[in-house]
Amino acid sequence: MRATKVEIEWQPSLSIFASESFLKAVSDEYGWVGGIDDSGKLRCILPYTIIKKAIFRMVRFRVETIPLGEELNVREEKSFLNNAIEYFRSIGADMIIPATTNTIFHTYPDGAIAAPYGSYIIDLRQPEETLWSNIHRNNRTAISKAIKSDVKIRSGIEYAETAYEQVRDTFKRAGLPFMNIKAFRRMLSGADDNVKIFVSDYRGIIQGCAVNFYSKHSAYSIYAGGISKPVDGATKLLHWDAMRLFRNLGVERYDFSGARIDPEKGSKQEKLAMYKRELGGRLVQGYIWKYPLQPLKFAVYSYAVRFQRGGDIVDQEKHKLNRVLTCLP
Repeated sequence: MRATKVEIEWQPSLSIFASESFLKAVSDEYGWVGGIDDSGKLRCILPYTIIKKAIFRMVRFRVETIPLGEELNVREEKSFLNNAIEYFRSIGADMIIPATTNTIFHTYPDGAIAAPYGSYIIDLRQPEETLWSNIHRNNRTAISKAIKSDVKIRSGIEYAETAYEQVRDTFKRAGLPFMNIKAFRRMLSGADDNVKIFVSDYRGIIQGCAVNFYSKHSAYSIYAGGISKPVDGATKLLHWDAMRLFRNLGVERYDFSGARIDPEKGSKQEKLAMYKRELGGRLVQGYIWKYPLQPLKFAVYSYAVRFQRGGDIVDQEKHKLNRVLTCLP
C-alpha cells in the first residue's frame, strides 16, 4: 500500500488528535500520511508531528493508523507502515520516537523496535445501567459513598491551572517529568472546544482531576492527577461523571490512554491497570514502536534518553514482545 502525504480533512468521527488545530498546537511541522491501495483508493491515514530538538528531527505519532471505511487487516497495515517509513525518510526525518500513550498500533513496520502495549477502553454506546454494572462492586460502593459525602464534580477550562499543578505533582511523585504550563495551555488551545477538565471537590479542596480531549470518536483521559490521599471514591466518581457526560454528548468510547501489558505483580503499573479495569475498562492490546531512520543519530539520541531517564517506554517494555506475541490479535 503506497504511502503519500494527503490533505488534512478532519471531522468529528475521527480522533481529536488527528485534527489540524491539535497537530499545529503541538508542533510547527505536521501532516497526514495516507495509504493508497492498488485501485487508487485512500484506505487509511496516519497523522504525524515532527519534533525538532538540537540536531534531531523526530517523528511522533499522536494517534494510530486510522482506517477510512473498511478496516485494514494486519498485512495491509504493515504494508502501509513499511511505505510510510520511506516517506518519513524522504522528508529528512532522523527517527520515529515512541508515540503518545493513547496510540495503539495493530502492527509495526519491518525493522522497528517494538513492544506490546495497550489501553483500557469503555464502549459508551451501551446503556448507562450497563456501564454502571460493569464497574466493580467495590468501586460502585466507593462512588456512592463519595456522592453521599457531598463530593462535587465540576468541569470547566477555568480549572486548567489547578489541573496542571495536580498532574505535574502526580508525575513528580512518580519520578516523571511533565511539560511546562505554557506547553500545557498551548495543547489545550489546540483542541478548541473539544477538551474538558474535570475536578472532584470535597469541601473546597480539589481531590483529583482529569483532562479529557474528545470528539465523537473517543474521549481520552490523557492526564489525571490528584492529592496524595484523596477522599475515598472521589476520583472514581470523577471518571464516572465524565463517562456519563461524554455518553450524553454522543461520544463512542472512553479511553484511559495507555496500559502496560502483563505488569509486574504488586507494581504501581499493576495497580493502575486494576484501577482502570475495575472502572469497566476493557484492555485493547497492540504495539508501541520506534524506528531508526538515520542509525547514527538514533544511536546518539537513544544513549541520551537512557542516560537521562533509563530509556523510553519501548526500551522498558520490549523484553515482553515474544512472551505475549501469541496473545495479540
